[in-house]
Amino acid sequence: MMKVIPHSLFTEFDIDLFKSGTHYRLYEKLGAHIIEKDGVKGCYFAVWAPTAKAVSVVGDFNYWQKGEHPLHVRWDESGIWEGFIPGITKGTIYKYKIVSNNQDIETEKADPFAFYSEQSPNTASVVWDTSHKWKDIDWMENRKNINNLDNPFSVYEVHIGSWKRKIEEAGRSLNYLELAEELVSYVKEMNFTHVEFMPVMEFPYDPSWGYQITGYYAPTSRFGKPEEFMVLVEKLHEAGIGVILDWVPSHFPDDAHGLGFFDGSHLYEHPDRKKGYHPDWKSLIFNYGRNEVRAFLISNAIFWLDKFHIDGLRVDAVASMIYLDYSREDGEWDPNIYGGRENLEAISFLKEMNKAVYANFEGVQTIAEESTSFSMVSKPVYLGGLGFGMKWMMGWMHDTLEYFKKGPVHRKYHQNDLTFSMTYAFSENFMLPLSHDEVVHGKSSIFGRMPGDEWQRFANLRLLFGYMYTHPGTNLMFMGSEFGQSDEWNFQRSLDWHLLQYEGHKGVKSFIADLNKLYKEEPALYEKQFSSEGFQWINFDDANNSVLSYIRKGHYVENDLIVVCNFTPIVRENYRIGLPSKGNLKELFNSDNTKYHGSGIENSKTLQIEEFAYNGRDYSVEITLPPLSVVVFKIK
Repeated sequence: MMKVIPHSLFTEFDIDLFKSGTHYRLYEKLGAHIIEKDGVKGCYFAVWAPTAKAVSVVGDFNYWQKGEHPLHVRWDESGIWEGFIPGITKGTIYKYKIVSNNQDIETEKADPFAFYSEQSPNTASVVWDTSHKWKDIDWMENRKNINNLDNPFSVYEVHIGSWKRKIEEAGRSLNYLELAEELVSYVKEMNFTHVEFMPVMEFPYDPSWGYQITGYYAPTSRFGKPEEFMVLVEKLHEAGIGVILDWVPSHFPDDAHGLGFFDGSHLYEHPDRKKGYHPDWKSLIFNYGRNEVRAFLISNAIFWLDKFHIDGLRVDAVASMIYLDYSREDGEWDPNIYGGRENLEAISFLKEMNKAVYANFEGVQTIAEESTSFSMVSKPVYLGGLGFGMKWMMGWMHDTLEYFKKGPVHRKYHQNDLTFSMTYAFSENFMLPLSHDEVVHGKSSIFGRMPGDEWQRFANLRLLFGYMYTHPGTNLMFMGSEFGQSDEWNFQRSLDWHLLQYEGHKGVKSFIADLNKLYKEEPALYEKQFSSEGFQWINFDDANNSVLSYIRKGHYVENDLIVVCNFTPIVRENYRIGLPSKGNLKELFNSDNTKYHGSGIENSKTLQIEEFAYNGRDYSVEITLPPLSVVVFKIK
């Protein structure tokens, strides 16, 4: 047996915080940490395994023999096993050999706090550190002025493994450093304000797209080392682009090396299968009522914001967390203590997580993927809300895509599909998502849903995005949609970049770049994007012509924008709209521009507003509406 020197990074205060569930930087204590003790360099290991009979560190360095390097359990009933092993260096592969009190069952577990992991399909942890000499100081110092809710959020959602692949190298995915060049350059060219990465945390199974996580504290080694992912974040920041990560505290897989049944007991997962097993994803659910588990998860949220300079967390599957009956039949769930269906422990956890995030970092946002009418998701905790900065507007997404699937001749009967969103648009801080979930499982790509001949399909796609960007709220678009990807997304292959040789796809790409530029340059589109003061209908009931017209407002009236959408392929000349003031009307943006593969019908001259009452206003003007178009004007 080799000697393991008793040592600890924990103070009594650390232990008190851990037991109470309020230690939010556990990654500085638990896991593997390279240190020097009494002049000897080595590694301190600490793991939480309260019901274990014995724990030892195994790896190549001791031929994976249990008991060669045993850890010592602390005296304070924290359940933490720890010790210092001399000679262990960065890059050492290891696991914890855990002997449980349950019939002496032995398991080998990856470190829940590992900063790096072996590349899949191997599953061991790797001793590492998270040191990096950051060069994004300007971004970090100014982030609070860039990333606030009254600033533009135009988010490009990316699956790293399939964004672009090297055809000449057997179709391998780009690594972090290659993405730091190619992705950053592309996102900057397209004028998106943020990138959202689908989960980058270590995961064992590619078809899960990263949503079944085993290494919550490690960027996946599929694409490089942790510091190389830091370089990617840094390069995005230097280009003025924010970084949002998908974060999955809702469930985790039951892989043998993962968190499930970690020390021979239901340690991380809830022991009651009605609360601890997810029938949809065949995965385990965290025990949100257990203090140490709450500290594990909140520390993880803090970790990515702290060590990796992440600007926001999009929290996956919030609805599955806050409802006990989510995807369950009668008899498969038990009501809470008040007889309701809400998961009070999960709700409490989410509130605490958001409080911790916003208390510790300026200029960050949390975003909830929440698909129900649960109230006050994006309201502050002190007002009784869950505390998120934004919430995905799933109702808008569903209604809008259903509308656009219909041929123009039928649209006049479904105008309410578009206007209904405004009845609840300001009940939350909504982000409008056209995400990866909308381009898989037989749904077709966004472009693939557009009706009509080829020209009309492209025009419909531009109209959809133009309507989306001028609707109140922030925006998220999944990769490929910005150039009209034809096929459904396939995580095993690259996007169809070859489509950009065709004028229609090239036109959509150019349109999105200019639409993002318009969104960033016009304050009326973002200054009051979550307030009813930022929106006013001109005419919402012209269903017969399938036309919508509205005003977007910022802090200053001179920045107000007039938006008119024509959802039919019919050119409408001399179309009159009511306006709030006299002056001249100037066309700023037109989705029918020939640059975008449109037909080129425009309001080329400045239009004089008449003192002619219309749409309940004292002034009005006649405009030309191109086919299947969105046109944006400004009063001069």
